[in-house]
Amino acid sequence: MNLSRNAKINGLLLLLVAALAVLPLALGLGEGKEEPFTGADAQAEAAISELKPDYEPWFSPLYEPPSGEVESALFALQAALGAGVLAYYFGVRRGRRQGAAAAAAGTSPADSAPVPATES
Repeated sequence: MNLSRNAKINGLLLLLVAALAVLPLALGLGEGKEEPFTGADAQAEAAISELKPDYEPWFSPLYEPPSGEVESALFALQAALGAGVLAYYFGVRRGRRQGAAAAAAGTSPADSAPVPATES
């Protein structure tokens, strides 16, 4: 089987991501804790209350979700919207580059073959 260099790199990256997801569970890094894999906000709150128990926050959230599931869903929605905006930006940028290349060649963008993406 003859794999291209990009396929090998993609496979290696996929294995690395899988290892990052599985290793903390396999090594038992969360054992012995009440909530083993809490977010950074919860860990910071625990550290502050441990170091200075009489600390009073000077700011409260504008909106407090009713449950952790709603909070997770809002976070996922925010991530999806951000990914959509980035994908739109890169698509527009590539389309403009293809249009400029077609204009320089004297053809319409629909007649020309796709131009490989390069850094500009």
